[in-house]
Amino acid sequence: MPDSGTKLAADAWGALLQVHAALVPRLDRRLRQRAALPLGWYDVLLELQAAPDQQLTMTQLAERVVLSRTRISRVVDELAAEGYVRREANANDARSAFAVLTENGLDKFREAAPIYLDGIKQEFADGISDRELRTMLDILTRVRERAGRVR
Repeated sequence: MPDSGTKLAADAWGALLQVHAALVPRLDRRLRQRAALPLGWYDVLLELQAAPDQQLTMTQLAERVVLSRTRISRVVDELAAEGYVRREANANDARSAFAVLTENGLDKFREAAPIYLDGIKQEFADGISDRELRTMLDILTRVRERAGRVR
């Protein structure tokens, strides 16, 4: 039988996973319906628009997005087919390529961002005070930073 601290940690972890599992499909559905954009595509556009020169190597992109590393190449290909992203050779490393946000991709991101943010507010944050959200952010940031050091 686990001690109370272990049980509490496992219960908190379980709740986090359940919230993630419940809300990700809802946010995906919202983006698909209102912006014709899957959540996975939005995630890539979000990372690219925030990157220097709005480009990242495929490896950098895979490290930043929530998608699995094996799916990132396929998603970039799908985004490129829609004209939202283009691939460019990396002159410094012939083994890698850049994913570069296009003007159309930036426009699509700007269209989808308010829908995504509104979804987060309605599906996740409603009923939680700003103080509670700050506490949650602080805690999750510490966990994320610790997890990053463990790798």
